[in-house]
Amino acid sequence: MQPLVRTAGLSKHYPCGGAIVRAVSNVSLAIEHGEFVAIRGRSGSGKSTLMNLLGLLDRPDFGDYALNGREVAGLSEDRRAAIRRHDIGFVFQVPALLPRATALENVELPLVYAGIPPSRRRRAAKDALERVGLADRGHHWPNQLSGGEQQRVVIARATVNDPALILADEPTGSLDSATSDEILSLFETLHRDGRTIIVITHATDVADRARRQITLHDGRVIKDAEVTTKNSPLNAAALDSSP
Repeated sequence: MQPLVRTAGLSKHYPCGGAIVRAVSNVSLAIEHGEFVAIRGRSGSGKSTLMNLLGLLDRPDFGDYALNGREVAGLSEDRRAAIRRHDIGFVFQVPALLPRATALENVELPLVYAGIPPSRRRRAAKDALERVGLADRGHHWPNQLSGGEQQRVVIARATVNDPALILADEPTGSLDSATSDEILSLFETLHRDGRTIIVITHATDVADRARRQITLHDGRVIKDAEVTTKNSPLNAAALDSSP
């Protein structure tokens, strides 16, 4: 089976005054189906730019990007939008929920765009809310939900159409430590269920919950390694059960 994500020489540069900012420079990587990966780095390292490229929110200046075995970097905007709707789920730092829609209606939104009939999308949205522990919050408005609950709704929305890839950009950046731990535990559960997850973060404690860390510096990959720290409950369990 081909990797879910494969890039070769992926690069994105921006003019800044008389200089060129190499936000992402010659990034080549492969991410397999079912991996839980953290892309980490300091502010300005290029991690958010790389996420935008992987999420087809931006185009590379150079290089190749194949998603699920299909080259996607050069596709038309319509085709890229279709892939985002069907194959990629997004979770951002600030929950971007529609304020005049209930939690259930917010989760349904990707299915509306995909043309799924109302009865099917309502059933799928209820199932997605149940998976994130919000089965009893479907008819609440966003302002009636806590920050952690809002982020759970976003995760339900990101997974409701069973995307091939989940991209999360600083998903716990606006949450307290206890709520952050709950959200990261939810990502771990999704990973155990076979989801492919890429988390963009600058925080060591967040990155340590993934199984693999890719570190960026000045737009380049400087380290790509499996996580061995016991800070991750998943890795701790694996180490404790090793012979």
